Amino acid sequence: MDDSEKRRMPDSLYLEVSTENKEHVLPLHSSITLFLLSYCESTSFRVILLSAKSGDQWTWVGDLSSTLAANPIQLPEPLGVVGACRLPAVLEADGMYCRAGLAVVLRHVIQRTSKDKPGHLNLTSLLGFKNTCLKACAEVSKWTRLCEIDIPSAVEEHLSNPTEQALCIPPAVLHLEKRLDEPVKVHNDDKLRRRKLQQQAISSSPSTLKEERSNPALKPCGVELSAALAKLTTDEVPDAATKRPPDIRRVKTTQLPKLERHFAEGLYFTLTDVVLLPCIHQYLSSLQKHAPHALSRLPLLVRWYCHVQDVPGVRKAAETCGMTLFTPQPSESVLLTPEISTLGELELESTQPEKVPFVGGPRPTLTKLKESGVEAVYSPHPCPSWTVPWEDFPTAVNPTTGEMSDTRAIRKCQQINNLVAMVTELVHPGNTVVDFCSGGGHVGIVLASMLPQCQVILVENKEESLVRARERSVTLNLTNISFIQTNLDYYIGAFHIGVALHACGVATDMVLQRCVQAGAAFVISPCCYGFIQNTQKFTFPRSQLFSKILDYKEHMILCRFADQTAVQLPEERRVIGKTCMGLVDLDRCWPAESRGYTVKVMTMEPESCSPKNNMLVGQPSQKHTISG
Repeated sequence: MDDSEKRRMPDSLYLEVSTENKEHVLPLHSSITLFLLSYCESTSFRVILLSAKSGDQWTWVGDLSSTLAANPIQLPEPLGVVGACRLPAVLEADGMYCRAGLAVVLRHVIQRTSKDKPGHLNLTSLLGFKNTCLKACAEVSKWTRLCEIDIPSAVEEHLSNPTEQALCIPPAVLHLEKRLDEPVKVHNDDKLRRRKLQQQAISSSPSTLKEERSNPALKPCGVELSAALAKLTTDEVPDAATKRPPDIRRVKTTQLPKLERHFAEGLYFTLTDVVLLPCIHQYLSSLQKHAPHALSRLPLLVRWYCHVQDVPGVRKAAETCGMTLFTPQPSESVLLTPEISTLGELELESTQPEKVPFVGGPRPTLTKLKESGVEAVYSPHPCPSWTVPWEDFPTAVNPTTGEMSDTRAIRKCQQINNLVAMVTELVHPGNTVVDFCSGGGHVGIVLASMLPQCQVILVENKEESLVRARERSVTLNLTNISFIQTNLDYYIGAFHIGVALHACGVATDMVLQRCVQAGAAFVISPCCYGFIQNTQKFTFPRSQLFSKILDYKEHMILCRFADQTAVQLPEERRVIGKTCMGLVDLDRCWPAESRGYTVKVMTMEPESCSPKNNMLVGQPSQKHTISG
């Protein structure tokens, strides 16, 4: 198949399907994706359902029930990089570029369908203000985590045993109920609130009330709903009352009526509502059947569910996907006890990362560690003068050809020299090397050029950066390189060496953990120590020894001062910053050493290549390495 034929082929969208009691069941992530495809009326993808157990594949043609009853279709091509990712995933026709993870895939479906059907619907409005809806990864954004992970997981857990779980509302659902009670914030807040005030004044006049009683169809739908529905059309309805009456214009902002929250992110129907609808539909349906009295605990969620049904196209999309939307009816008897309610809310609070203010400097913490025999130790660089043979490769391999200053490009080359030098010490022919947090591919493209007998995979969440990396690789005709746009958690494939240049904050810990889980060697340069904080997955300090000496607050002080290594700072402060960097990275390395790794913390050469010039190099013992 030549390149022109590949470009004409649709992208393949892979979804998971499981089998229970000889029946095919879609996990919520798959149901959500199918619902969005149906809502967008998208024909831009070849949808393939993969059995989690047997590897059988089905093609989705439109009607979900008849699709799942179809005979399995064995596709001739292998899964490729899709097999290394959690589903859902989209693989482009050339097999080199994959998008994985619910939020990433859904955003791509909207963007691709909008491009293929420019006049069909105003689909880009689903991506919200500045197209940022669910763009931040789940490890950084609590809202993305709630919608992408916590709500689907909580609902699926409830559905596995609805009778026992019905009385205890999951913390994630309580969190969403609480979120729906927050004030609406939009960029044109003042304009809409004055319009609402004017509408209230008109609708409350005696003549208007008389007309509404005689003809209910004349009753206004409300400024919030009219604004929301206008967003969903390709041609927005202009505001007929842009010039307000003098009395409306003179009303103080503090006296304007509040806007009513119709949808999850406020005033407008967005991708968040698309994600939540299949989940909340399943949950409310279960409560209606097993514990209708519990619905009274979720009045805002029930109201939101009803509002979403009024959005044009939602009911049709739901019917196509086998969802029968309904109006929840809470029973009058309320059987929930205060103990159950309090428990759920306490569980919700306990899931939030602890916020500890920074107080004082690093010296007491450094002294405490030193008295316990803990000091930063740096191993010597094994090859300080080694450099990539830049002259042997096309100019496009060199980052100096990119859009950056000469000084920065030189430093970038020096940083790459250090990481590639360590990889060449560890790599063997046939190995798979993963460049995590790859950005524009400066490291990964050099590795693919230098190691033609190895497979190099670039993993990056930001689409713009990864697209630039692919364009560079196409120019260089690299055939041993692949690209996966996803969060770190969604890459589950086997590999031999993990690399990351300046992985920010806890991203360093995520890469390190992923390498240890895979039994892979790692070469990591940390960055942004001040962004380190407790998350859903990580608590600090990381090692048992540090935890016995320091509490979370003291460790955060170390992280804060580890960022103070910029060249413009006084030398004494930079020395303290370098010491703090070494201690934070030492704490990171010890858990890997407890798993049989040999880990060294060293400084890049020359030190001036970056204020964040630490490098963690780890190699597993022979029994922990993966085969291949």
